[in-house]
Amino acid sequence: MRVSITKARAQLAELVRRAEAGEDVVLTRHGHAAVRLAPVQTVPSVKDRRVLLEALRTSGAAKATAGVSAARSQDFLYEDETGLPCRI
Repeated sequence: MRVSITKARAQLAELVRRAEAGEDVVLTRHGHAAVRLAPVQTVPSVKDRRVLLEALRTSGAAKATAGVSAARSQDFLYEDETGLPCRI
């Protein structure tokens, strides 16, 4: 939403509410964008970050599947006897 600064004065509270709700609010001066209203991003507390990290670790562990070891996943590219790359 683009609103001129002069019109924004009369409806500032409404524009702030819309910006907080996630709407893109741009104030214009003489038809050109001058300012964008954006909600303040709060920084999560240390406790909240720890809870989020633990949830991510648990989720990742649940999705992990047993498979070929990454250390052995490309053994087919090398000869068994010499350990050198195979000729194709």
